[in-house]
Amino acid sequence: MASDAAPASGRAASVHAIDHAAAMTPQRRKQALVVVAGAFMMDLIDLTIVNVALPSIQRDLGADTAAMQWMVAGYAVAFAVLLITGGRLGDTKGYRRLFMLGMAGFTATSLLCGAAVSAEMLVLARLAQGATAAMMLPQVMSLIQVMYPPAERIGALAVFGVLGGIAAVLGPVIGGILIEANLFGLGWRPIFLINGPLGVVGLIAAWRLLPPGRSAHGGAVDLVGTGLIAATLLALLLPLLQGREAGWPLWCLALLAASPLLAWAFIAHIRRQAPHGRALVDPVLFANRGFSVGLSLSLCFQATTAGLLFILTLTLQYGLGCTPLETALVHIPYALGASVAIGFVARRALPRIGLPLILIGVVLMLAGLAALAALVAGGGGLVPLGAALLLTGTGMGMVGGPLGPVTLSDVDVAHAGSASGSMKAVQQLGAAGGAALIGGVFFMLAGDLANGAARSAFLLTLPLLAAMLLMVAFLVTRLPRDLRIFRK
Repeated sequence: MASDAAPASGRAASVHAIDHAAAMTPQRRKQALVVVAGAFMMDLIDLTIVNVALPSIQRDLGADTAAMQWMVAGYAVAFAVLLITGGRLGDTKGYRRLFMLGMAGFTATSLLCGAAVSAEMLVLARLAQGATAAMMLPQVMSLIQVMYPPAERIGALAVFGVLGGIAAVLGPVIGGILIEANLFGLGWRPIFLINGPLGVVGLIAAWRLLPPGRSAHGGAVDLVGTGLIAATLLALLLPLLQGREAGWPLWCLALLAASPLLAWAFIAHIRRQAPHGRALVDPVLFANRGFSVGLSLSLCFQATTAGLLFILTLTLQYGLGCTPLETALVHIPYALGASVAIGFVARRALPRIGLPLILIGVVLMLAGLAALAALVAGGGGLVPLGAALLLTGTGMGMVGGPLGPVTLSDVDVAHAGSASGSMKAVQQLGAAGGAALIGGVFFMLAGDLANGAARSAFLLTLPLLAAMLLMVAFLVTRLPRDLRIFRK
């Protein structure tokens, strides 16, 4: 439920905030907020809408299981790798310019997704879509800094927390409705094609309403660092996504062996660049125990939730015979439970209860997994499944809601932008890793998904998800108890 838009350079963005805020009327400010909020929603809906469509896409394009994983993970990987670079480009080239370039690219790549004639074309289009989203989304938070005076920013930023919950509900529902409607005989394609007219309207509105702010300090774009982190992730994820289908050839094992070496090269590079202010991520952040443990916690938790939703969607359709619309409707209680927990439970209860609140959330998620196991094994109906997902989603919100405040609590204000951008990137990497790891185990057990294999594979994969939640609980115990947000 976390926002995907990271203020990768939010501190620098505030340099011109007062000037632009004073020049904008309240009415124009509200109109501009609608524009950037619309882009934020487009991204989140596209992130959640694809899972529901995967069975339809597989039937239409003949996609193998690796391609299905890439359709989910590819978007997240491209987004994560280029997120901080997108923020730096906004600092130097201007937030409105990068926002519009990103939106134009996002619109074009959405149309390519909708026009895909093969699974390979759709995977490549999804990678490009994630890359363009990484150019567009960092500018959203920077533009909020530019458009609003400090006293009004909290209210504007709160809008995005609400929209995150709404998008999580709307994505699967819109996907299910569009697929069921089969508009013009296009099947699943309208879930992407709908971004065409929305993107054109957004571009016109952005040109007319958004201010052309940029950072006075700018910031160098670390292309070498970006290339190294991309190579590291490719070396790790490509074998996980393709290895089973390819029979684990030697190149898969070689890439896995190379991934820690590439990670070491990335760390060495950012350490060399840090004294010059050009590092993609400032390594001083990782000396902060709360931040480093919080990042590990976010990675593990995001992989767990993304992996669960990925295999659950497939199990509902392949294993329980649900339609795309029924699958979407079953997800609504999960999203509502998470939204309520994030908005009303986690934010208000965290300062009083502290870290035990997160552990309570883990317990609720484990209880939800147990309920799902019993229902899937017995071929449970939609209402009981929805109740189990409401419990799971509530636990998810109690864990996910506090992660941002806890991870960033003791980060120095001078590194706030870099820390926030790093956290959002790690969350996206977790989503990609969850689709790769959990999805890989699921498909290994399910084979061709025929004859009830999806149900059996789901039940056999749940212990792995439970183990990952226990790892989340362990990492919570490693967080410092004296974080700033808990101090009276």
